[in-house]
Amino acid sequence: MSEPNFTLVQLRYFAAAARLGSMTAAARELLVSQSAVSTAVSVLEKELGVQLLIRQHARGLALTAAGREFYQELRGFLVHTAELAECAHRAGTEVVGHLTVGCFSTLVPFRIPGLLTAFAAEHPSVQVHVHEGEHAATKRALRSGDCEIALMYGYDLDDDIDREPVDSVPPYVIVAADHPLAQRESRRVRLAELADEPMVLLDLPHTAHYMQSILLESGVRPTVRHRTGGYEAVRSLVAHGLGFALLNQAPAHDMTYSGRSVVALELEDDVVPLEIVLAWPRGARLTRRAQCFAQICRRTSAGRSTDPSPVGAHTS
Repeated sequence: MSEPNFTLVQLRYFAAAARLGSMTAAARELLVSQSAVSTAVSVLEKELGVQLLIRQHARGLALTAAGREFYQELRGFLVHTAELAECAHRAGTEVVGHLTVGCFSTLVPFRIPGLLTAFAAEHPSVQVHVHEGEHAATKRALRSGDCEIALMYGYDLDDDIDREPVDSVPPYVIVAADHPLAQRESRRVRLAELADEPMVLLDLPHTAHYMQSILLESGVRPTVRHRTGGYEAVRSLVAHGLGFALLNQAPAHDMTYSGRSVVALELEDDVVPLEIVLAWPRGARLTRRAQCFAQICRRTSAGRSTDPSPVGAHTS
């Protein structure tokens, strides 16, 4: 087979049409005529000797099996052509451009501000966008290319996603400041002591199951009085004496949005902590921007283990 003779423009036009599912939408985004996009795709298909797109009358475009596979490979290629152009401009000395980082929603307020500050100090010419979402949404964003790398928990990651552990966070209990357990000098508790207590559950996909499974494995069947997807809502409900809660991330203070305080108690039970991982599509070649972000994540997480515990919290 002779070496294909297609152009970068043809690849870009095809990628836009495949992503948007429409020649018209691709032309609008690229600021060219629809016929230019259609011609580029047709010439590319002829050069490759395979049909990439199915033109469906009044229903837009659909990728063929070959088109799907080609598009998956092409997305990474186009990212690196942009980086190659940047490399020529900066003569290999400065990291520039755009980087989209995914992050599990409850990790965002604890991890992202410090990471963005450190990253901006070292790489001021990179514009970072954070794609925030729950676990399944973050995985979808990685697969679709909406983010290049993500910071998330290490559970339920399929074989098409590579991951690197950068930290771990053990679960801990919070109770209201006037709760009898809050008066305990050791600030430690066994899960069995909570068997008759109502629970406030952080009701996020996977998170809720994880929290309840910790209790069930210790022989405690929790009575969930309140469920909420808001981390701070959980803390405020607990502060008002409406139950205990299990959490992983520890804020720097005990005060809640409601103006009342909670007290954090370390678990005496042997519970496996949650891993925090960097994740990216399997086989993807990370850009220099993403590699630099990963380096800062590793360094920041390593530094956390030497920091003192936050006020009122006895876990990392």
